[in-house]
Amino acid sequence: MSRWPWHEDAWSRLQARRERDALPHALLLAGPAGLGKRDFLAAFVKGLLCQHPVGGEACGTCRACQLVDAGTHPDLITLSFGLRKDGVTRSEIVVDQVRDLSQRLSMASQFGGWQVVTIDPADAMNAAAANALLKTLEEPTPSTLLVLVADQPARLPATIRSRCQRIDFLVPPRDVALEWLRAQGVADAPAALDAAGGNPGMARAWAADGALKQRGEVRHDLKALAAGRGDAMEVVKRWQAVDPARYLWFAAQAATDELRARAAGTPPPLESQLDDEALDSWYGKANRARDALRGPLRADLVLLEVLAAWR
Repeated sequence: MSRWPWHEDAWSRLQARRERDALPHALLLAGPAGLGKRDFLAAFVKGLLCQHPVGGEACGTCRACQLVDAGTHPDLITLSFGLRKDGVTRSEIVVDQVRDLSQRLSMASQFGGWQVVTIDPADAMNAAAANALLKTLEEPTPSTLLVLVADQPARLPATIRSRCQRIDFLVPPRDVALEWLRAQGVADAPAALDAAGGNPGMARAWAADGALKQRGEVRHDLKALAAGRGDAMEVVKRWQAVDPARYLWFAAQAATDELRARAAGTPPPLESQLDDEALDSWYGKANRARDALRGPLRADLVLLEVLAAWR
């Protein structure tokens, strides 16, 4: 089973609606990356298209399941980043893709059952694409289910969100997350979970690729810069060479820990020269910089601005 332990409540509610023949025409799977939304989606869609499902679970052996596994099921339409004319992958979902989708949905199901559309990441639709999708959401065809997946659902227009049945994927309780991480073979599960802000999927991925070491590097760098040591440009180069968004995540975490230590009266780990108000403002700056990295701005300049404010 590809679902994760904290999915069970949402799974049960969705299957109960399916048994009552009361599935909505559109679902929005929303929540941070790392909580298994896409595994949930894959299991649900496969079970919906399966010819012999048991409790919503796909049998895995019927013709429909084989086609889903091969990515060739005629009643499963996936919408994601397409290619531009020059062969480069787009960074957004565009209106022509949604128009093509509408044309495909005008045809009947080839298996005589559900037609399922997945849009992932739905929060990457540009304004024109989102507006084009509204018509499909407002005038759904029978036995058609649209499933939108969004790590940042707030980026979707309210008109889109309001027409979907939303399923929120939330960070699970710490004990549940730790038990799952240990079952996944993560050695230092508590430290990995702390680094990932309680997100178990992110913790598993980061534990496997050296993120805990990077988290320590960030704190060392910030402490050195606060003391007037180190070279901000050298720090920028190292952060940029690996994953600048992740380094900014750890920087924001470090600022939070600094504020907590001050409030508790314990030695602040970074020894920042910023007062509490300025430190809180810098925390916001680091998080906004992570968003800025998705845009056209140069990553080195974004990082340098953050570190200059720290010093």
